[in-house]
Amino acid sequence: MKAALFAASALALAVIAGCSSDEKSKTAADTSAAGESAAQQVAEPSQKPVQPATGPQAGGVAKGVDPARFDIYAPVELNADLSALSDNQRKMIGLLIEASQIMDQLFWLQSYGPAQELLSGIDDSAARTFADINYGPWDRLNDNKPFIEGYDDKPLGAEFYPEDMTKSEFESWQQPGKDGLYSLVRRDGEGKLKLVPYHEAYKSELEKAAALLREASGLAEDPAFAGYLKLRADALLSDQFRDSDMAWMDMKDNRIDVVIGPIENYEDQLFAYRTAYESYVLLKDMAWSEKLSKFAAFLPELQRGLPVDDKYKAETPGTDSDLNAYDVLYYAGHSNAGSKTIAINLPNDEEVQLKKGTRRLQLKNAMRAKFDQILVPISGVLIAEDQRKHITFDAFFANTMFHEVAHGLGIKKTVTDGSNVRQALKETSSALEEGKADILGLYMITKLHEKGELEEGELMDNYVTFLAGIFRSVRFGAASAHGKANMMRFNFFKQEGAFARDEETGQYSVDFEKMQAAMTKLSNLILTIQGDGDYKKSKDLLDNMGVVGTELQADLDRLKDASIPVDVTFIQGKEVLGIQ
Repeated sequence: MKAALFAASALALAVIAGCSSDEKSKTAADTSAAGESAAQQVAEPSQKPVQPATGPQAGGVAKGVDPARFDIYAPVELNADLSALSDNQRKMIGLLIEASQIMDQLFWLQSYGPAQELLSGIDDSAARTFADINYGPWDRLNDNKPFIEGYDDKPLGAEFYPEDMTKSEFESWQQPGKDGLYSLVRRDGEGKLKLVPYHEAYKSELEKAAALLREASGLAEDPAFAGYLKLRADALLSDQFRDSDMAWMDMKDNRIDVVIGPIENYEDQLFAYRTAYESYVLLKDMAWSEKLSKFAAFLPELQRGLPVDDKYKAETPGTDSDLNAYDVLYYAGHSNAGSKTIAINLPNDEEVQLKKGTRRLQLKNAMRAKFDQILVPISGVLIAEDQRKHITFDAFFANTMFHEVAHGLGIKKTVTDGSNVRQALKETSSALEEGKADILGLYMITKLHEKGELEEGELMDNYVTFLAGIFRSVRFGAASAHGKANMMRFNFFKQEGAFARDEETGQYSVDFEKMQAAMTKLSNLILTIQGDGDYKKSKDLLDNMGVVGTELQADLDRLKDASIPVDVTFIQGKEVLGIQ
């Protein structure tokens, strides 16, 4: 399963000895040379290894870890109907998967270090698979607690920063661009901090990935997609992604797509500055996409109607945003670590968003897997029997879709000094942004139902499915931005009486009127904090509300006792898809 990754990491270990999901099939030829150069260029003599004493030698399961924990992911085959594709399109998908596998390897280096350093020393096969899914010895759905003996808590800065660097040292460092998205912070020979651009740190790997994208562009039947692939290849080698993001936004007719590169900043929990490598290879569902296309036109109107003072909604979202449904053919890197993404809202570049809007990609086959295997069983345990009829896939799909739409609403620059909200709120920015998207998504659904624009189902379906979705999501824990946002929302709704819990059955039911009121109140609170760039309020809200209470934990334990999976892990790759 990881033969090539093992081989690549073994080469890396040979070079830097002592320095520092899902089933993915790779070939040694694909990745062995790549692993060596990244490890060589990223490591510095003054940089500590991930675990300087016991980590690489430790392979046993950590004390107190329940072996049942290793079974929280339900394996699902990631497949789609490729019968209508040409031979060139199928070959192109294979090349995109190969480029994605390189992103997977780079994410290992950013999250932990060479994979072989960890995986080869774990004797327990279930624990080893669990480490593979988590891209390290830390349980991503359990506050990043170590599950392998010999490891301490995961560094908040992962491998983006020197392990011995303090926040105060970084903040006092007078270095232009130190908060950049595409650079590593390392120490020079004198122990001083320095920046190493991604395209230099991972040069060999990125050159190979770029070559694969250029080869794929020669097989693309859509000219715009071919042009995007060439621009994205250039971007990987320069860390200048705006032109390729613009080109990606201009594409409308391509059936096959790929999202690839350093994109999200969730892995950097120290400052939320650095982005992590990932990839999705996608196949557009034409019929579902046509149904969704009409909603983009409502964005400016929905922005004007947000429940907040005018100064917090003065920005106008791009009107070129679009909504589409896809089947995922391959996940890699950050997107494949721990819980699996079921919708995408990109690009993250605020300038591109203001000019072009964003694209919202609903990952239908992954979404259906989570609905069938997780959400429906959860509802049978925790949702009141008379409200279970409101748990529907259409509502789950809409709630997820409008979560992504809501990322494009609100404010990107603070009303105080015009700085980026993301920079003003520092490490709290990602969790608060996810909280905003959760609550504004429901707000938008409510308004569109009132306008008669959402014709399938009834609004109560969305509200009850939303509540059930909280139970599904809070099981991801507090380690991720999404996890903090989920728990903050649950506790805020509880405080406002948006739902009731039957003491005898331990089941929950939605109070429709109070949920609407809580939705509006929380929307206003988050948008105001973002607009003010109020770091203290953001941190206080997440610290006070982003926790799992005793009662909720007992209910979550009931789901565990019922053996309901927490998430899915994908069996994926060329062989699954039946391509060369």
